[in-house]
Amino acid sequence: MACHCTGCQQMTSSAFSLSSLFPSAAFSIISGEPVIGGLHGTTRHYFCGHCMSWLFTRPEGMDDFVNVRSTMLGDSRTYKPFIETYTDEKLEWAITGAQHSFCKFPPQEKFPELLREYAQGQG
Repeated sequence: MACHCTGCQQMTSSAFSLSSLFPSAAFSIISGEPVIGGLHGTTRHYFCGHCMSWLFTRPEGMDDFVNVRSTMLGDSRTYKPFIETYTDEKLEWAITGAQHSFCKFPPQEKFPELLREYAQGQG
């Protein structure tokens, strides 16, 4: 996902942030102790305590999921956003090539359909 919200723009010093959504049960921290940073609020953004890189986010109200910064993954060069969010705040020249765009976040009822479509395209 590419998020165009002004908060992500500020935290990345760029036009958008890139993240991959994982079930919380499939995510674990195996080394170090991340610190909360960035924009403080009910959505928690975690950073490396050593280099201060933005690592992952635990979105408010979505305890079953964690958003991992895609550039932290092993083969980030192959990553392409499937959806883009907060397009109502995007910089007009920022183009991601995402297949789906949403003014804010997708409605919760759309998640199963989006996840199925994404999984079918990855086979």
